[in-house]
Amino acid sequence: MSEAGAEADVVVVTGTGGMGIAVARRLGSGRAMVLADAVPQALDRAVTLLRAEGYTVQGQLTDVSDAQAVTELARTAGRRGRVAAVVHTAGVSAATSTVQQIMRVDLAGTAHVIDAFRAVATRGTSLVCVASMAGHYATLRHADEVRLATAPAGELLSLDVVTTVGDDPIAAYILAKRANQVRVQAAALAWNRVGARINTISPGVISTPMAKSEEQAPSGDHMMGMLDACGAGRTGTPGEIAEAAAFLTGPGSLYITGTDLLVDGGQAAWLRWHRPR
Repeated sequence: MSEAGAEADVVVVTGTGGMGIAVARRLGSGRAMVLADAVPQALDRAVTLLRAEGYTVQGQLTDVSDAQAVTELARTAGRRGRVAAVVHTAGVSAATSTVQQIMRVDLAGTAHVIDAFRAVATRGTSLVCVASMAGHYATLRHADEVRLATAPAGELLSLDVVTTVGDDPIAAYILAKRANQVRVQAAALAWNRVGARINTISPGVISTPMAKSEEQAPSGDHMMGMLDACGAGRTGTPGEIAEAAAFLTGPGSLYITGTDLLVDGGQAAWLRWHRPR
């Protein structure tokens, strides 16, 4: 309950990277905020920073690959008040992670967030999961997309389409992010039935520490070359992702659910229509 005794609007943000902090600043004013991350030092720094800027925020150590930890996060948010918005930015990158880490965090972790927050969602709740434009690269069989979209979260890591991905982190990342997109689409019906909404944002190359590490990876030159080729000529900013999240959790998007919003400077469009074959 808020100090005035009325039920607070609660915002939950997972991940304390560049996008997570930008989203917290954009959505957190005048609301109770719960910030989650798996790294204690990063979480403490983010909470201290935001409190110093005047936000009402508490931190909760949460590894999204742990279903029980995510359930506890959702319960914490529900005890604070009405869960108005959840923005799930926590994730790992292909440049710095193993296939196993990508599947546990980016694939299963997002499924855990969808399930846990569905249990505390009420009319007006909006969940936004940050996927990636990489999901638009995926060329999966329809049957495999159906399994990724609808299998119980606890079974995702044992699906054939997951276990046969091999040892290529980029392939694993593409698969995981496509799974995020289709799982949100499939979940929209259950969220609609309680008057809540669920969507994904698929960023392109955003100027964050994670993106910097990807630039320095072997595929970095190719990634940056696409920005020039597609005409964008620059990386996106965390603030632009925060604005997209604000739209999808705000009153201007009440008829938008079960969809993906590309925020990529036109990279996916270039890949489909203009990339040399």
